[in-house]
Amino acid sequence: MGVVEARQLERDFGAFRAVDGIAFNIEEGECYGFLGPNGAGKTTTVRMIQGLLPRTGGDLTVFGKDIDREPVSIKADLGVVSQENNLDRDLTVRQNLLTYARYFDIEPEVAQSRADELLKFLHLDGKKGDKLSAISGGMQRRLAIARALINGPRLMLLDEPTTGLDPQARHMIWARLRSLKKQKITMILTTHYMEEAERLCDRVAIMNGGKILMEGKPSELVKDVIGEEVIELNLGDENRQAALNRVRALGAAYEMHGDTVYIYNGRHEMLSALVGIGHRSVLHRKATLEDLFLKLAGRTLVD
Repeated sequence: MGVVEARQLERDFGAFRAVDGIAFNIEEGECYGFLGPNGAGKTTTVRMIQGLLPRTGGDLTVFGKDIDREPVSIKADLGVVSQENNLDRDLTVRQNLLTYARYFDIEPEVAQSRADELLKFLHLDGKKGDKLSAISGGMQRRLAIARALINGPRLMLLDEPTTGLDPQARHMIWARLRSLKKQKITMILTTHYMEEAERLCDRVAIMNGGKILMEGKPSELVKDVIGEEVIELNLGDENRQAALNRVRALGAAYEMHGDTVYIYNGRHEMLSALVGIGHRSVLHRKATLEDLFLKLAGRTLVD
């Protein structure tokens, strides 16, 4: 039995179906990602797992327990990092952790020890006496992760944990989350950063319209749909049709976005066939999860 299991899971808001009969099984110790555009159903799914939204239909169990029947027992083993910053701005960094620990009836001595350990783990020990107004946005997100860990959770729900952060802060959080994976803590991640999903997720589910379109390991999904490599051609206005005819003659799948043609499974030997077609620039690179996402966004996903 997985840590989280869903079968024909549904959630309606009036006449609107936000989650439409999805199924997934998240195993212990893995990082599972929900990807998709705004309104795809990602956050609604996570909020049902958290017990904040009752399901309209289907089955949902967490730790083998029905989330609607045993929410208190389940929440005791959850750690949640939500999209919005809901830290207490009137408290210091350390007080945010100690106050939150009281919700789990953690003994004061244990809470103080855990708080100090977590602040060190998230590189915040030098800021423990500061108010939130004195620390950066990246530090606040790290504090939110520390708070989510204060109860020693078996499952963490991470809803866009690095949105709006600069690259340095994002990489710092990625490093801390990878450390948690080594401790066999199960994680569910929603994110708009495809690089984040590739670096952290063992498996991903790509959602749109409340449905799961694809599920699997990021590298395998990319290889199956896009191939191993991509060629990007930036075309000028002159001779564009002739250039597209040359691309079509290669027999490879391609898509046009603006002035750029993306040739999927673009092998190195194709480059010689593209010489002299009037392109402004050419880039031959490894295919990524972002290529897969954008391919789906162009053909299947609709905001």
